[in-house]
Amino acid sequence: MKLEDVPAIAQKYAPLLMFDLKEPFYPDKVAITVLYEPGPSRSFRRSFDFREPDIGYIVEYAIWWDYEIGHLYELEHVWVYVGQDGSVLDCEVSNHGAVLKGLRKDRSNLIGETQVRLYSQPGKHAFSPIPELFELLPQADAACTTLAGNDGLLVNDMFAEDFSTNDEIDGWVRAYLQSCAFTPTYEFKAYELDPASFTTWDALRQEIPVRIHARIVELRSRYSRM
Repeated sequence: MKLEDVPAIAQKYAPLLMFDLKEPFYPDKVAITVLYEPGPSRSFRRSFDFREPDIGYIVEYAIWWDYEIGHLYELEHVWVYVGQDGSVLDCEVSNHGAVLKGLRKDRSNLIGETQVRLYSQPGKHAFSPIPELFELLPQADAACTTLAGNDGLLVNDMFAEDFSTNDEIDGWVRAYLQSCAFTPTYEFKAYELDPASFTTWDALRQEIPVRIHARIVELRSRYSRM
């Protein structure tokens, strides 16, 4: 596989995402990594062993949002396992730090030959091949209504050296996300990832602190005098 083949591969295997009809936030950037040998993901705590002989490569989609309904920024993942013959062998997705199967056993959510249909948790953006999962989660509705913005600016280990938060920033984030609160319908509409949003993980990793700073500046301008 050549570097110049990556954009075509990324478009070919891009998942079809399904969002709640009232979803306020859609992906801002998608970092594409094509893995063709054993090793770790650079953007998620997992490794790939390539033990199955039919695997040609794995397409990793690291999907970035500037906001989710609970806090500032979100990063979720989709991994599409591609066979030596170009067929989709499997798919896995991230779900709040866990990894779930993305391709149903009967392959009924494979659209055409290369596109996996995945559902995004309303407001929270975790992925699943079946939407019913989200209605089983505790406080699924509250997360999008009374709890909106409660986590402020999330600072996890990956970004701990890039930015920090305080009560003032968390208050701005909370105020903004409370203004975006909604009651999920659990009815979904299709969303195609925009190839113009595709980038590399290295580029996105460098851009993330810039994006976070820009959102803080916007929030400060909007809420600091209230």
